[in-house]
Amino acid sequence: MFAGNLTLTVGDFRMASGDFRFDSDGVTALFGRSGSGKSTLLRAMAGLDRHTRGQLRFHDEVWQDGRRGLPAERRDIGMVFQHAALLAHRTVRGNLDFAATRAPTDRGAAIDRDQIIERTGIGPLLDRAVGNLSGGERQRIAIARALVGKPRVLMMDEPLAALDWRAKAELLDLFETVIRDFGIPTVMITHAPAEVERLADRVVFMSEGRVERVETLKEALGRVDSPLFTEEGPVASLDGHVEHVDGDPHRLRFVTTPQTGTGQPVTFHLGADGSTTEHGPRRLRVRADDVALARKRLDNISMQNQLPARIERIDTSAPGRRAVFLTLDDGQRLVSEVTDRAVADMGLDAGQAVIALVKSAALAR
Repeated sequence: MFAGNLTLTVGDFRMASGDFRFDSDGVTALFGRSGSGKSTLLRAMAGLDRHTRGQLRFHDEVWQDGRRGLPAERRDIGMVFQHAALLAHRTVRGNLDFAATRAPTDRGAAIDRDQIIERTGIGPLLDRAVGNLSGGERQRIAIARALVGKPRVLMMDEPLAALDWRAKAELLDLFETVIRDFGIPTVMITHAPAEVERLADRVVFMSEGRVERVETLKEALGRVDSPLFTEEGPVASLDGHVEHVDGDPHRLRFVTTPQTGTGQPVTFHLGADGSTTEHGPRRLRVRADDVALARKRLDNISMQNQLPARIERIDTSAPGRRAVFLTLDDGQRLVSEVTDRAVADMGLDAGQAVIALVKSAALAR
């Protein structure tokens, strides 16, 4: 658990967070427009600026009390920045060695170093000079170095922003599996909704130097005015796992994870693009304008995903359009965006059973 109220002035910008509190397990995304104070808050939480004032607790530890702050090195945080801050005069192995010498000695082996090297895929790079690495390779080294330091918390400041799309996709896969499997609490800055939908368990929304609200990802995606919704409109993010279809290399199944004790898994049929080999937990991203509604199952149509659902509520999403929030059999939420006329013609209302016709869906990348 993080709880606090921090202030920090940098140049002409003043960050005054106001009171905030959020669970530290999993991934917390700091989200907001450029200049909203995300990086300033992260630096204040990490103890990187001695001008920080206010209060901050991590579980039962006091990290900031008025003017007094616990030194950054005693907070045991692994930092990953947008541009990897590696030691230029050392090899990749030397960077890991340096992190190991500074790691706390009172927490045992933490994560095995060889396992970190294997999982981050940096084995072939160990004897390379860091000046000869690509941007994606440098970020892999930065993550590995942070993990070797035995952190209690990872803090990442837009680690994907400076990368091309291919490196970004590879690093997203790495973040997802490493954070999930190693179980390290992570606070991550991003301004990309797709990254939030892919990685986050909760979202801290910031604006003009203040924490506006803290929501779980499901809560953040459950309101039509969510800052996560861009010109694409409302989006749903479903938890589950991928299965390959025997005998058909061009198809995948995405099987959702029930959110309640009585919930039943829901299966989505997807096309395979040849790049998906991960069988562990994943997220499925479904745009609201890719979900149509029907009163009953339809025959002789191309859409294979026809899913029983119940209308949770109907909100106005835009002039002449409604967001219909649906609950699937697994307890997770799907959303469909339809016209006012469709709502009236179909007589749609909260509590009704419908069939959700999903035109297309994509594994979150």
